[in-house]
Amino acid sequence: MKCECFSCVTDLLDYLQNNLLIAHYCGFNIMKPLPSYWTLDRFINSLDNDLLQNLMHSQVKKLYELGVIDTSFIVLDSTPIMANTSQNNPKSFKKDKFNPDNQPKSDKDCALGVHTASNQHNEKKCEFYWGYKNHVPVDCITGLPIFELTTTANVSDSTVALDILSQTNSFLPVNECTFIADKAYDVKAIYNTVKDVYEGDCVIPLNKRNTKNPKKLSSGHPICEAGLAMNKDGKCRSEGRIRQKYCCPFRNSKSGCCPCNHKNWNNGKKHRGCTKYITVHDDYRLSIDRDCISFKKIYSLRTEAERYNARFKQTGQERLWGHSENAAKNLNTIAHIALLAVAYAAFITKSNYSVRCLKSAKRIA
Repeated sequence: MKCECFSCVTDLLDYLQNNLLIAHYCGFNIMKPLPSYWTLDRFINSLDNDLLQNLMHSQVKKLYELGVIDTSFIVLDSTPIMANTSQNNPKSFKKDKFNPDNQPKSDKDCALGVHTASNQHNEKKCEFYWGYKNHVPVDCITGLPIFELTTTANVSDSTVALDILSQTNSFLPVNECTFIADKAYDVKAIYNTVKDVYEGDCVIPLNKRNTKNPKKLSSGHPICEAGLAMNKDGKCRSEGRIRQKYCCPFRNSKSGCCPCNHKNWNNGKKHRGCTKYITVHDDYRLSIDRDCISFKKIYSLRTEAERYNARFKQTGQERLWGHSENAAKNLNTIAHIALLAVAYAAFITKSNYSVRCLKSAKRIA
């Protein structure tokens, strides 16, 4: 089903009924009626996902032993998986279809999420949907997945990153890897774990999170609104970080006066004037030089995750035909197994086609 890129199981049944030889190679007894839609539906909903996960892990380990997959550069990204519900239909005019309290009746396990509908830097467009997320770390060299995790759509990407690395390292070594991700993974715990536990490096752009960049001199002293350099006034530690405090240059002056007549100067307190805080770069996250050429070169490898997600969606996983979380997990894992099987077939047959090209593999077969 995934190799033929069918989006629903009815297309699979029609294909097998018209191609009994392929049904025979798939293991079905063509002398008897093929399984019905409801049989396959029960199979997908009741199958233990751990069985499929073990199969995918064995594929990844085999490709790693053959030298196809490499873990030097790993990129992590997630892709939205829409649930099979009418509330995801763009032509639906149902009232409050994206209300968190309006749970779809067809899928009681899915959750409300949001995804970016445009990759343009100057265009911020987001869309709501009911469904799940598929988190996939991808090998940047071959563009193949090394692990996958399906969660509900309301789970943040950064909250599962460390769990994904830990589970991946349990069967495939990721030590001394270069971890690449977008701004959604800009969390201090991820930086420290990759550096301290896996002895690797992080290539993640800084998420400023609505922080303001004050005007500074070459010495690092900020400039107040009056255009004067502010003086250091000690350091403070809060929320696990060290911040340098700067105060007004006229703070301790008995005859000084604020040139711009700022409201903080006329606050009536003993210590008048403006104060600003600048975080001291004492941790790994803030010590990374994100303007250097090497950082930009390595970060450009993140597009491999987007290319793989595009191939993953072509297998019919952009929208599910199942109606439960276990069905979503099984269908996602089967799609990854199919794409890994193509890479393995390309290697053992020594064919002149890419390990990522599904159509070429089907033509040769």
